[in-house]
This record gives sequence, structure tokens and C-alpha cells, in this order.
Amino acid sequence: MPSAGGRSSECHELREELRAFALGLPEAWEDFPWEESVVKVGKKIFAFLGSHDSESCASLGVKLPESADAILQERWATPSSHGLGRSGWVTIELRSPDEAPLDLLFDLVVESYCAVAPKRLAAAYLAKIEG
Repeated sequence: MPSAGGRSSECHELREELRAFALGLPEAWEDFPWEESVVKVGKKIFAFLGSHDSESCASLGVKLPESADAILQERWATPSSHGLGRSGWVTIELRSPDEAPLDLLFDLVVESYCAVAPKRLAAAYLAKIEG
């Protein structure tokens, strides 16, 4: 079992991997409203990354028009608060860095990006990864 310091390091690494992946999407940029990290495309948020003060290992809020129902079956996923859940937003709270596969989390970030990005950006990105 990893030490608390080891877990903290692994959690930090997971948060940074999610942040770097989201910021690597076309025209994505980071903002800090409400004292938490969010990633936007244009003026629209597509990923809530939480604050460093969070009690969870990693937190991620994403808009999932296609996969919300399936993801909400996972114990680490809940409809987002403040009425966002009604619009397909899901909050993922991971207690450990290996609670959900990283490639699944990346897929959810992409789905959220494509849901809010201008159609030309989303189409260009999807064509690039499929080609």
C-alpha cells in the first residue's frame, strides 16, 4: 500500500495529466473562476478540474450528452450540482488514482469538448484522431 505521500504524489500526477490533456485540445485554455481550475474553448467551459483543496484524489466535471447515463452507473460519478446535471453535466470524484482508467477519463474530456466547442473545431479534432 502506498504511503500517504505516495498517494498524494500519484493524485497530483493524475490531476496534472487530466489538465494537460484538456489543455492540449484545440484552442483550449485555463481559467480560474470560483477559485477552481476550469478549461474552456472560446468562452465555454468543457472541464471543471476542481481546486487543489479538494478532499478527493481528483475531481472532474464534464458535459456528457452521449455517455452520461452509462457513466452515472459508476460509484464515482454523480450529476453535477447547481442544476448542471439536468443538462448532462457529470461530476467525477476519484478517491484513488486508479479508480477509473485514464483513457476513459480522456474520452470523457473529449466528449465534453466536442459538446461545447464550435462545430468546426470539434470536427477537425475528431478527423485528426480518427485519421
